[in-house]
Amino acid sequence: MNKLQLRIAYADTDTMGVVYYGNYLTFFERGRTEWLREIGLEYKEIEKRGFCFPVTYAECKYKSPAKYDDLITVETRLTDIGAASITCEYEVKCDDKLLAVGKTVHPFVNKDLKVVRFPKDIREIFEKNIEAGHCGK
Repeated sequence: MNKLQLRIAYADTDTMGVVYYGNYLTFFERGRTEWLREIGLEYKEIEKRGFCFPVTYAECKYKSPAKYDDLITVETRLTDIGAASITCEYEVKCDDKLLAVGKTVHPFVNKDLKVVRFPKDIREIFEKNIEAGHCGK
């Protein structure tokens, strides 16, 4: 699991003074990118090898609003590995308060956007870093 702390900028909020709902997907993306870096798979290096992980499914359940200047934590976990895809789950918190939970699915594709199986080295790294799911707490 990776824990990424982010400060909510004014630009992240809507006219009600709370974080705009779509920004949570951006928080998930930032958490996932840092998680990949933490486990030794920098995304730019994966792209240099001719592969990428597009998002084909995303969900977010909102529990409580975040507001301007809050310091939030985005927790990212790998919860499933398929033959050619991964599933990540997220919790967004402020202090100990749960703000949102979410999930994204990412097929592994080549430069032609064709789904391909993971290279052995990447699969082994994922297998060492899988955790039990938690989405929906």
